Amino acid sequence: MIKTTDYTKAMQDMLANMPVDTSSMNETFRTQAALGEKMARVALQAAERSTEISAQWAKDSISRMGEMMTQKDQPADYAKAMSDFAAAAAELASEHMAAYAEVAKKVQMDTVDLMLSAGRDVTKDAQNAATNVAASVGRKPEAAPKADKV
Repeated sequence: MIKTTDYTKAMQDMLANMPVDTSSMNETFRTQAALGEKMARVALQAAERSTEISAQWAKDSISRMGEMMTQKDQPADYAKAMSDFAAAAAELASEHMAAYAEVAKKVQMDTVDLMLSAGRDVTKDAQNAATNVAASVGRKPEAAPKADKV
């Protein structure tokens, strides 16, 4: 009967003889965790502000509706109250949609800032890792070639 060769011991020996510095992986993990925390903070702040806008919009609409529902002396007054409510509702919608747009713009700007910052951090981590690898190999790191502009 044919026996298959067990390569487990050979692989373990080979990996044990290859020095691996996990500090760069740890640093990358920390960087990613920090980015995730900052992104979550941006999202939660936007959700909180959006909730405040929605609550205020509902509160304003309900108060305007209360004005519309008061007893009137003439039937024409009801039509005027409905017209006033519709105009006020359109104005409220415009104001609150503008507030939502401001929230979206702030989220967009904060996200771009975070991504640019993360790009700088990743670049710095990659340079440090390359320097560490080059130092462990025993040679000086070469300058990275500059990309040609397209």
